[in-house]
Amino acid sequence: MKHKAYGPYERFIKRPQDFLCALLATVVLSPVLLVTAILVRIKLGSPVLFTQDRPGKDGRFFKLYKFRTMLPPKEGQSGVEHDAARLTPFGRKLRSTSLDELPELFNMLKGDMAVVGPRPLLVQYLDRYNEHQARRHEVRPGFTGLAQVNGRNSISWEEKFDLDVQYVDHVTFLGDWKIIFETIKTVLKREGISGGETATMTEFMGSKE
Repeated sequence: MKHKAYGPYERFIKRPQDFLCALLATVVLSPVLLVTAILVRIKLGSPVLFTQDRPGKDGRFFKLYKFRTMLPPKEGQSGVEHDAARLTPFGRKLRSTSLDELPELFNMLKGDMAVVGPRPLLVQYLDRYNEHQARRHEVRPGFTGLAQVNGRNSISWEEKFDLDVQYVDHVTFLGDWKIIFETIKTVLKREGISGGETATMTEFMGSKE
């Protein structure tokens, strides 16, 4: 089943709402952005921002912006399994407060991302999704989403993708704002930051049929 026809909220309200929310947040949080950038420069060096290609709506690539939380990889240490060694205590604190994700506000201003939607994941995952899971790319990716307020990195990939598709099929004004307020509560409580025993969510290798 493909994404249902866009209703008035998706067609006329969601994108302007995303832009205004991102603009307001950028202005209000500009001191936090500046201080965080300075601390990243002092603690981790340059560059301050981490950029990476991520697939957006319909699988089109865009540059995702985040504050750096890791030291540069040493030779032969480019996989997810080496992330724990590269993640510093300062970087771990940035992640626990979600401050590392604040530069995504610029992705929202540009229209790469929405405030609410499935999180943009790694490019190499595109070929690993089954038909159901690939439906998460029928809408713009989000700063937060249904999966992020229902376990975040503490739930399995399959559970996360099921929630993503559930969101794709039920995009509503009230639903988006419920997720936004739940996200604020989740961040304040610092729930589901890590994936089990790993520093980050384990790599998705595909689902067993």
